[in-house]
Amino acid sequence: MDKIQRLKQQKQYEQYVKEKTPQHNVWLNMLKAFLTGGTICFIGQVIHHYCELKNLSADDCSSWTSMLLVLLSVLLTGTGIYPRLAKWGGAGALVPITGFANSVAAPAIEYKKEGQVFGIGCKIFTIAGPVILYGIFTSWGLGLVYWFGTLIG
Repeated sequence: MDKIQRLKQQKQYEQYVKEKTPQHNVWLNMLKAFLTGGTICFIGQVIHHYCELKNLSADDCSSWTSMLLVLLSVLLTGTGIYPRLAKWGGAGALVPITGFANSVAAPAIEYKKEGQVFGIGCKIFTIAGPVILYGIFTSWGLGLVYWFGTLIG
């Protein structure tokens, strides 16, 4: 009887988990990510073309585009719009420069009440820190491989 009871409890638990687990529409999520990321990239392209119309160099156009996308991302994070956008658009909101700016700004905003040093100073890179760490490590590793490649010929 004890074994039957355990099996019954296990079935009930499995049913409970099945009911509580959210169902995701993969195709809809991909469409939302595509639209979100595409819109961010479109805005970046509009900024870049505007800079070209002002006869800026290619490097200056790229710099202004990056700076304005970061500024826009931080402002939207501060007003609470970017988190809602990221929730709706998923991975599409993680377009590298805007997603990275959001990952730095969000902890700074969240922990500002703990003070400049122990709040913002200590917590600002909690999300972006691993990205910086592994980005630098990967760059170093690939640079080493490249260097060895040039030695070998």
